[in-house]
Amino acid sequence: MSDSILDVSPVIPVVVVDDLAAAVPIARALVAGGVPVIELTLRTPVALDAIRAIAAEVPEILVGAGTVLTPAHAAAAARAGAQFLVSPGATPDLYAALRDSGLPSLPGTATVSEVLGALEAGFSELKFFPAEASGGTAYLSSLTTVVPGARFCPTGGITAGSAAAYLALPNVACVGGSWLTPKDAVARGAWHEIEAAARAASSR
Repeated sequence: MSDSILDVSPVIPVVVVDDLAAAVPIARALVAGGVPVIELTLRTPVALDAIRAIAAEVPEILVGAGTVLTPAHAAAAARAGAQFLVSPGATPDLYAALRDSGLPSLPGTATVSEVLGALEAGFSELKFFPAEASGGTAYLSSLTTVVPGARFCPTGGITAGSAAAYLALPNVACVGGSWLTPKDAVARGAWHEIEAAARAASSR
């Protein structure tokens, strides 16, 4: 079995946690639906605490940190218990920090030059972001023969309806999406709805 984070699930849920109390129930609902991975974005004050809580209380899920923008973000996420790191883009300093973390990482790319830069930095498994705004499936398909060494997790604007077209591409291993954990379901504590969405995603 592959050890790549890209091969854990067809969909990596991209989750923004505003209420710390929701973190563990969200993770448990995803696992119950067959999705054993979660990316928590570092966009809220409780994000690192949410990573800590999930790492401690839901060991059956791989918990990662998204929106890693700086070396400090990478280090803090690793200390909090993140098992992988995801960035929307990358700089030489951030590439170094991702390597230094020792964690599987998906640096973000949106252009051929950025993909080449990531490959030079030692990363062949990449985030493609923002996917829809950057050309979507047509753009990614055009990269298949140009940079065959790169594998992607496209994220940004992808929905339950469009995910299949991305997953059909040979250089796409999984997609990232927020539709598995809609804000209204989280606000209502409708964990069964998240479980159902996860079950549908895991069967792709």
